[in-house]
Amino acid sequence: MPIMRVNGLNLNYVVDGAEGAPWITFITGITNDITMWDDNISALSEDFHLLRLDTRGHGASETARGPYSFDQLTGDVAGVLNKLGIDNTHVVGIGLGGMTAIALALRFPQIVLSIVPTACRAKLVREYEAIWPPMVEMSAQGGIEAIVDITADRWFPENFRTSNPEQMSKVKTMIKRTSLDGYHGCIQALLSVGFGARLLELDMPALFISGDLDFLGGPTTIMQKMAQAVQNGRHICLPDAGHICNIANPAAFNAALREFFKNA
Repeated sequence: MPIMRVNGLNLNYVVDGAEGAPWITFITGITNDITMWDDNISALSEDFHLLRLDTRGHGASETARGPYSFDQLTGDVAGVLNKLGIDNTHVVGIGLGGMTAIALALRFPQIVLSIVPTACRAKLVREYEAIWPPMVEMSAQGGIEAIVDITADRWFPENFRTSNPEQMSKVKTMIKRTSLDGYHGCIQALLSVGFGARLLELDMPALFISGDLDFLGGPTTIMQKMAQAVQNGRHICLPDAGHICNIANPAAFNAALREFFKNA
């Protein structure tokens, strides 16, 4: 996979799809890497040019000591786009990646055609913030291995986990590829999120996607309110899907993206 030097780090990326077509950039969340989008690429590759990035400290991207900030995360994305000569792009992100997509659109609106923030939040609430200190403590004591099962269990409902053992094995392997510094650094970025009052500034088309079984990461009620807060937003809830809804229900996720980008 190609590596690019951006902001003092070697960042991993991969390009797929049709040259000359509109770009879609995919941004991963915490303990995700570019493999999380594998089920979405074929559905979009004929009509779009696709860029996937590993966030710093995740997948095959280089690690830096944290904490990280949204200025750093958006700077990494913008730096890769600039070096690849991408003047504008649609942006899709899940979890922290969804937050980063919003932050990118607020900071660099001239390069963002549309955004698809998925299963994320624009501001912290107590019950969501409370997830992270125990995860930091567990991983500090036992490494990334210590949080693999609890993370995977939170992402997917039980019926999906029991019915898809091979997929769950791939997901857990993906989580294990995250560095400890990358994990802790991205958690610190997530805990700084506070875009709620700025959503009205976004004037590009925005599709907010939630999974109907995600009750903590980006619940449907929260995603609906975020969609209503932007100037040109809409929301869709995917059935039979928890937090990582593009893996749990890729057909519905792909259909939502294709329909949205057709008109964005």
